[in-house]
Amino acid sequence: MTRFECRILLVDDEAELLEMVGGLLMKEGYRQVDRAADCKEALRCTRENEYQLVLLDVMLPDGDGFALLEQLRRLKGSGFPVIFLSARDEDSARLRGLGLGADDYITNLNP
Repeated sequence: MTRFECRILLVDDEAELLEMVGGLLMKEGYRQVDRAADCKEALRCTRENEYQLVLLDVMLPDGDGFALLEQLRRLKGSGFPVIFLSARDEDSARLRGLGLGADDYITNLNP
């Protein structure tokens, strides 16, 4: 699968960060970058599409990324990587995300 075929879901409630990260991905050749600003929208997207990667924030307006990851794994299994992109950089948050099955946990993404 090439970058052009890879579909990515970016989940964050900060519009500026969605634009920045989405723009960077598209600049790198990823053409199918969907954006969701909350858990409800992210779940709708995952029901309608198959993703090869989900980039997920922890703090969302209608829940948290940890609970969302658990729902995604129940609905879709572990056939796609999930990477947390979060301002929460405590060890406990990293360990929780990784313990729930995230493939990585990246912090300090200030635009």
